[in-house]
This record gives sequence, structure tokens and C-alpha cells, in this order.
Amino acid sequence: MTTPARRGRPRSEGADGRILRAAQELLTERGYDGFAVDEVAARAAVAKTTLYRRWPTKDHLLVALVARIQDEVEVTDSGDLRRDLAGYLAAVAAGLERMRRVGRGAAGEGDRSAGVVAELVAAAARHPDVGDAVRALFARRNALPLGLLDRARERGELPPSASSGVLFDQLAGALYYRLLITGAPIGTDYVGELVDQVLNGAGAVFRPERT
Repeated sequence: MTTPARRGRPRSEGADGRILRAAQELLTERGYDGFAVDEVAARAAVAKTTLYRRWPTKDHLLVALVARIQDEVEVTDSGDLRRDLAGYLAAVAAGLERMRRVGRGAAGEGDRSAGVVAELVAAAARHPDVGDAVRALFARRNALPLGLLDRARERGELPPSASSGVLFDQLAGALYYRLLITGAPIGTDYVGELVDQVLNGAGAVFRPERT
């Protein structure tokens, strides 16, 4: 039986929700370099002090926005690990490709830069508090696919020796390597092959296809 789709924390309401929606609209239009916190406040119809109390810098606000976007990606546990992982990682990959192109319009389709994600990685390296926020975001969000792997091991789809953390590092790490280092596309075919290679290497036992 398929369990209900799992998500992170629910989307913020009130001022937080308006600010994050405005931030996403502006980021999509202008990209990282053209993103201005004061304009987000104006679009969200909130005082600048309201916004800055919550997120003191542009990078803090963008980390919160990435968290909101990630929380919209479902982690479904249907009992079929290969299918569930491929579906989740395909959604993550699609989000990374969108973040690669924000602010570039149609002309950005062939752009191999890492876009906003690279800017946030750089900000996390420069500013310890931004780094803490980024690590906290991924620790919270990654608990969901790690739980998926744990349950697969408990029901015998993965051998007892398989480490959920190492497996997920291989899967997620490959996506970010393509985004940040090679600039290669991250499509569904690549994700499917990646999941197969990693799970086969771990000695996964797969259930027959359901009809």
C-alpha cells in the first residue's frame, strides 16, 4: 500500500508566505544579481523591517526560499524503492535545472552555469551563519529520503550492510556535481540510470514490476 506523500514543514502563511512568493517571482525574473530585498518587501506589501527581522540578508532570504521550494517536492514510499527514489530525484533534478535558468529567460536554456545554487554555495562558504542555515535546511529535508532508504533496508530491499547516508550521498552528490562542476544536463534518463547504478552497486533486491 502506498503511504501518504511526505513533505517537509508546511508553507508559511501570512507575511512569511507573501514575502516568499514575492521573492520567488523576483528571482525568476531577475536572477541572483538582480534580486533586491527591498523590492521583495515592496512586492509583498510588508515593511522592510518586517522582512529584515526574519531574514537579515539577501542570502538568508534565498535559503528560506529554497527550503520552501524543496518542501513542495514529495517523497512517496510505495514499497518500490527504485521507483520512489527515481521519482523523488527526478523532481529534485527538475528543480535544480529551473534554478540554473532563473533570470535568464529563453536565452538561458543552454546556459551551463549553476545559477542561484552556486551563489548560495559561495555565500555559505563566506558567511558562517548562512552556512549553518544551508546545512540545517538540507539536514531537515534529507531526513525524508534517508527514511525511505532505512525502510527499504528493513523490508529487505537493501542488504543490512547498506548505509542510507552513503547511498544518498552518491545519489544527491551526483546531481550537484553535474550542476556545479560539469554543467551537464540533469534529465530523467540520467536520474534513472544513476538510481539503477547506485542501487545495483549496493546489492539491492527489487520487487517484480506491478501490473
